[in-house]
Amino acid sequence: MWILRINMTDRSYQLKDVPKAYKLLGGRGLTSTIIHDEVPPLCHPLGPNNKLIFAPGIVTGTAAPTSARISVGAKSPLTNTIKESNAGSGWSPALAAMRIKALVVEGQPEEKGKFWMMSLSWDQAEGKPKVEFLAADEYVGQDLYEVYPKLFERFGKVNIAGIGVAGDFLYSNSGLVFDDLTGRPSRYAGRGGLGAVMASKGLKFIVLDPKGAPGVGIADKALFDEGGKKLADALRTADITKPKGALNTYGTAVLINIMNEAGGLPTKNFSSGRFEGAPNIAGEAIFEGNKERLGKELYNHACSPGCIIQCSNTWHKPDGTEHVSCVEYESDWALGANCGIDDLDNVAELVRLCNAYGLDTIEAGTTIAVAMQAGLAEFGDGKRAIELMHEMGKGTPLGRVLGNGTNTAGHVLGVVRSPVVKGQSMPAYEPRAVKGIGITYATSTMGADHTAGYTISPEILGVSGKTDPLSPEGKAEVSRAFQAATAFITDTTGHCLFIAFAMDIPSCFEGVVDEVNGVLGTRYTVDDIAKLGAEILRKERAFNEAAGFSKVHDRLPEFMKYEKLPPHDNVYDVPDETLDAVYGEL
Repeated sequence: MWILRINMTDRSYQLKDVPKAYKLLGGRGLTSTIIHDEVPPLCHPLGPNNKLIFAPGIVTGTAAPTSARISVGAKSPLTNTIKESNAGSGWSPALAAMRIKALVVEGQPEEKGKFWMMSLSWDQAEGKPKVEFLAADEYVGQDLYEVYPKLFERFGKVNIAGIGVAGDFLYSNSGLVFDDLTGRPSRYAGRGGLGAVMASKGLKFIVLDPKGAPGVGIADKALFDEGGKKLADALRTADITKPKGALNTYGTAVLINIMNEAGGLPTKNFSSGRFEGAPNIAGEAIFEGNKERLGKELYNHACSPGCIIQCSNTWHKPDGTEHVSCVEYESDWALGANCGIDDLDNVAELVRLCNAYGLDTIEAGTTIAVAMQAGLAEFGDGKRAIELMHEMGKGTPLGRVLGNGTNTAGHVLGVVRSPVVKGQSMPAYEPRAVKGIGITYATSTMGADHTAGYTISPEILGVSGKTDPLSPEGKAEVSRAFQAATAFITDTTGHCLFIAFAMDIPSCFEGVVDEVNGVLGTRYTVDDIAKLGAEILRKERAFNEAAGFSKVHDRLPEFMKYEKLPPHDNVYDVPDETLDAVYGEL
């Protein structure tokens, strides 16, 4: 196994053996450790001293089900904290197949504004990866739906990681886009503005061709296979994850109606927890709309190799041609309910434009909602929202304000109701109606982030226990446990977050641990997972503290403490002492 270091100052590279301290890590555990060890906490995120790290999960590239995740880490230009963002794609197994534990991008070219792409393939004669740097200026400023087909035509059957115009413009809301199984530029490590970090390195694309690579080594094949079977059986049994279950049928947007009913669907810039137009954009509406337009039922597909949940949907135009894939719950909410838009065709076009321009859909939607709050558009005006998205794509003065995210737009436009923590906008769960997820938003090392500790499982879905979403009681412990478990069991192993929906089946958790032990040759137990995750969180917290963050930054926006949220008319009443206890007892 190797660490591949790319120096963009002189476009050189070094292939080094993995240090002993990193051998048992992968994914987020590895990206955050390298950042903790090597990146100056006070560096400018777009300066020469930041680093961009790509790391497949521990079991990524194997036959482990639903495990093709790539973690991308850096100091974030959006939050100024440590950041890990991940995506499911064939790109990650391709990197793992070449036995690259981490790809670290360092330095930046002296010549500003020039872009390169990196081609990484397997050298059969040498028995190791090889790197080639190629000019990429011809692709700058282009729609990614136009660029990716050109790259596939040029390089053949490869996998691509890249940035769109949002990265070209160095927007704090610029994601890293990976190809899906059909080559669409639609699988995003979207949060935190890491596309701008890649752009600051002068790097436009990383093209992987793993043909001939040896694949991932497995220390104990029998144990690994046993673990994979346990996990697969659990996922095929659980109601949410089984074939033709909720996720395979309705996609993640099945949560629209569920959260709306709970009064926790943020609507019209977090002014309400219910949206009257929710049924028009929900997962059920996508399923029925496709059925009407195609004349048949359409179930969802996998976003990445080996996924057996298969929750990625496709929305079609009235004439039956494809409009966009995928309309995820977060995207559907951000560009739909939060903007007061209840037309799926408008939502789909906004998602498509985010993919085309290289924008995170969550941050883009919450930014447009703040712009609507400021009077730049009326809530519900989908056509105007599309125009604002084009402003970002063109890089106009207004587009640059909006492209730098919700926090920037709120400051420039004078909007008090700006739903951000540590500079990053909140996702699709209202903290005043779901108290535990608010604790995760406040205390996560990476700004407001539902995936950091998904307390929605017990608070709304009744998975991994059942708690009252409106009560703050015991939620610090719940959030802390979920944050620690997530840091390792999904983000470090390379599994999708949605395996959590089968965690009530004991063999699910056991299966993941068996897989990890099978690959690494370790003897971890289920009880070790929380400790391993907590160690990752401590490293992230230490980096943030050295960057100037403290417990006073672990707070939700002030307006949530005094603005009552319909329909429950609750404020966010979790005491500061409870928020401080999350990491105080880690």
